[in-house]
Amino acid sequence: MKKEILIASDHAGLDLKKQILSQIKDQNWKDLGTYDSSSVDYPDYADLVASHIERNPLEKAVLICGSGQGMCMRANKYPHVRAALVYSPEIAQLSREHNDANILCLGGRFLDFDQAQKIIKIFFETPFQGGRHQQRVDKLQSPLK
Repeated sequence: MKKEILIASDHAGLDLKKQILSQIKDQNWKDLGTYDSSSVDYPDYADLVASHIERNPLEKAVLICGSGQGMCMRANKYPHVRAALVYSPEIAQLSREHNDANILCLGGRFLDFDQAQKIIKIFFETPFQGGRHQQRVDKLQSPLK
């Protein structure tokens, strides 16, 4: 069985999240909300996902808000989280290869489902290259001076 992948959105990312859940069946999704279009605060959903990834940094997740930016900013406050705001397949690939990103952040108001589907596929299929990139990722995890 495939590993469970957490996914969450705020109200602005809900439509894209629903499409992902209903049409991308080759992933084992665990939906952490929101579940309706009532206005909610994106940091609450970023916290749900990022706190799990903080405890399980080898796992991956998806966060969706209007631009993707707010979810990304909040998630990156957690140790061991490397959230990437991704808006193209190329950026999805680089975020995995070079940065070992473990949370994919998408902008529900700026991506259509076809774009998001390509991005998700690449994000979850691309391995981290390690090597010279590992020391840089390690620096991301170290405290600021």
